[in-house]
Amino acid sequence: MKIRTILIGTSLACVTQFAPAAEDGGNAAAQANNPLANMTALNFQNYYIGRITDTDDDGNQFWLRFAKPFTVAKTNWLMRASLPVNSYPVAADGGLATGIGDLNVFAAYLFDTGNPAVSFGLGPQITAPTAADERLGSEKWSAGFANVLFDGRSKRFQYGYLLTWQASFAGSDDRADVNVGALQPFAFYQLGKGLYLRAAPIWVYNFENDAYSIPLGLGIGKVIKRGKTVFNLFVEPQASVAYRGPGQPDWQIFAGFNMQFLQ
Repeated sequence: MKIRTILIGTSLACVTQFAPAAEDGGNAAAQANNPLANMTALNFQNYYIGRITDTDDDGNQFWLRFAKPFTVAKTNWLMRASLPVNSYPVAADGGLATGIGDLNVFAAYLFDTGNPAVSFGLGPQITAPTAADERLGSEKWSAGFANVLFDGRSKRFQYGYLLTWQASFAGSDDRADVNVGALQPFAFYQLGKGLYLRAAPIWVYNFENDAYSIPLGLGIGKVIKRGKTVFNLFVEPQASVAYRGPGQPDWQIFAGFNMQFLQ
C-alpha cells in the first residue's frame, strides 16, 4: 500500500511599503504569524497524523521552511522554500518509509495595499521531485501559483489566508498527474504577554480524483522577542470535519517553532 499525502503548508512566519517590523512586544506578537512580514524567517513545523483515512495507521510530516524578502527592479517580493521529511506507512504490515519529500518554492509579488498593516502577495510556485523514495513524493514537476493575504491592523486579532494551486507538467509517466488546490484560512487572537490563540487548518482538494480533506483546529502559541529575533512556539490539534479518499488526515497535531530575524 502506498500512502502519498499532499500537504501544502504555510510558513506562518512586502508591499511597496513592507509590513512593519516588530519593534515592541505587542507588535511583535501581532506580526509573528505574518507570512509576508519584512523579515527573514526560519521555521520548523510538524504534523503528527494520528490516523490516516482508510487505514488504522499514523504518519508524520516535518517541514523545514525558509522565507526571505527581496527586490527586483524596485518591486518587492517574498521567497519561501519548503522541504518536507515524510514518514508514511507503505505496507499492510505497518512498515514505514521515511525520507525527504518534494521541494516547494514560491515567490510572491507584494502589492501596495495603501496600508502597511495589510499585506497581499501573489506569484508563481514550483515543486521539484526531490523525494528520497518514490513512495514519499509525486515523481512529478509541478507549477502553479500562491496567493497570500494578512490583515494585521488590529493588535488583538489578525487573520488572512494562503491559497495555492499546482499541476504537474513533467516527470514519471507511470505516476498519477498532480492537480491540487489548497486553502489555508488563519486567525490569531492575542491574549497578552505574547500568548495567543490560533487556528490555521489546510483544506486540500485533489482535482484529479475528487479527494479532499477539510480539517478544523484550535491551538495556542507563545511569542518571545529576544534582541532582534522573534521566537514563536505553538501547538494546534486539528480534526477533519469532512474528507474523501484514502491517505487523508483524520486527525493530526500541528506544532511549530518559528523564528523571525529583525533587520
